Amino acid sequence: MSASSSWTTADLCDAHAVSVIALPWMDLGGRRAFCGRVSTIRAYHDNSRVREAVAEPGKGRVLVIDAGASLKRAMLGDMLAAKAVDKGWEGILVVGAIRDSAVIAGLDLGVKALGRCPLKTDKNGEGLRDVALDLAGVQVEPEHYLYADEDGVIVCGEKLT
Repeated sequence: MSASSSWTTADLCDAHAVSVIALPWMDLGGRRAFCGRVSTIRAYHDNSRVREAVAEPGKGRVLVIDAGASLKRAMLGDMLAAKAVDKGWEGILVVGAIRDSAVIAGLDLGVKALGRCPLKTDKNGEGLRDVALDLAGVQVEPEHYLYADEDGVIVCGEKLT
C-alpha cells in the first residue's frame, strides 16, 4: 500500500477511530506521506535489528523504531535507508535520531524522526523485533497500520485506505 493523495491524516482522523502519536516529528525522507502495515523494533543505541529488518523484503510496510527518544545516537543512516528503498519499505518512523539527513531527504522513502545526530550506534545485536510499543501513550503493535503525513502520525488496527 503506497501513499496516495486520496487520504490525509486529518481526514482519516475525522472518519475513523484512530490513535495519534503526538510527538514532535521531523519530516526527513523524500516522501512526506506514507502508510503501511507496521513492523516494530525496540532498541537503545544499537541498530543491529534495524539492519536486519531493512535487509528483508519490506512489502510496503513501515518500520517503527522505538529508540527511547534518545538523540545521542542515530538509529538510521543513509546506507540502511537506501537498503530500505531497495527492499520495498514505505517508510521508517524513529522515536529517536537519524543521521545522513541530506542524503535521506533525496530517497523515495518516508522518514520521520525526533531529530538528527551524527554519531552512529553500537552493533552488539541488542534490541527486540516485532514487539508491542508504547509511543507517547499509544500502543503500536506489529500488524497495525500506520499513516503519516505533514500533519502527523496515526495508527489503527485495520487498513483504512
